[in-house]
Amino acid sequence: MEPAHIIRDAIAEVQRLRLESESQQSLSEAVSAVKHFQSRRFAATYQDLLAGGPYQTAAQFFLSELYGDVNYSTRDAQFARIAGAIQRLLPKAAVATAVSLAQLHVLTERMDLAMGHSWIQDKPLQNSTGMSALYTRAWRLTGDEQSRRQQLQLVLEIGRDINTLTRTPGLRLVLKMMRGPAHAAGLADLQHFLELGFDTFSTMGRRKGATDTFLQLIEQRETEMIKALFADNPKVAGDYPALMEKVDL
Repeated sequence: MEPAHIIRDAIAEVQRLRLESESQQSLSEAVSAVKHFQSRRFAATYQDLLAGGPYQTAAQFFLSELYGDVNYSTRDAQFARIAGAIQRLLPKAAVATAVSLAQLHVLTERMDLAMGHSWIQDKPLQNSTGMSALYTRAWRLTGDEQSRRQQLQLVLEIGRDINTLTRTPGLRLVLKMMRGPAHAAGLADLQHFLELGFDTFSTMGRRKGATDTFLQLIEQRETEMIKALFADNPKVAGDYPALMEKVDL
């Protein structure tokens, strides 16, 4: 299937899933709680990187643009609007980034919605247990370890694709020249994502091996988290309990 079709189909499915979650107030609140917890969990997992050092900006980019507790529907709609232009005009790495981002959002929305349903079932327990326990139970009831690993691989692919873009001659100038027309055309969110991603990985890439090291850290920590959550007893798996205590605070 052509990249433009993949992007449009993915965004349409994301919109359908969001409408489903918004159809019931209790479900909408549950999905929002899941997203909020996941954002806090990411911040706790990468507290050392976010606090400073060579990977601070990259960690902040991942938190705000991929793991953020925000609604990306505007940016998604902008991707869908110009899917054809992305395919025709941008380098292959940029097209791959757009496809991976669209696929990531479908997968994330689908799993967040499923967890939202599980979260509702445990609502009576919310006053007697921590958010981390509710999240763990919802994760395990939802299951689907393969999709969780696919989600991680899409995140890593986006990072690798953006890193490849930073090596495209003249692309930063093109992005700068696109700023005015993009804002005039109502594509400000998409423009922000592309520029921020380019600048973040371009800066990090000036240090030899820094980008590979950063993505390896993401892969290692997220893989450990997935293993812990799918373990027979996740509360005694790895550093999971200590991490969740940070999120519950």
